[in-house]
Amino acid sequence: MHPPLTLHRHPLCADIIEEFQKCHTDHPLGKFLGQCTELKVKLDRCFRQEKAIKRKANFEQSKKLKERLQAYRKETADMQS
Repeated sequence: MHPPLTLHRHPLCADIIEEFQKCHTDHPLGKFLGQCTELKVKLDRCFRQEKAIKRKANFEQSKKLKERLQAYRKETADMQS
């Protein structure tokens, strides 16, 4: 199972998505018999890479936010003392 194949949400995998969708339209019965399986595997790998990139970016962003929050708490604590 894969996420919805919208090109704007998966710009890194756009070429593979287009190939996969073309395979499904060109082979309406073959898609059930494994004719598009190789593209599906490529697509899954691409989605995993894309997710890893997003995960890393989110982690870095959360790290920065956490640092800002700690600095704010320290500043607030110093003001109250």
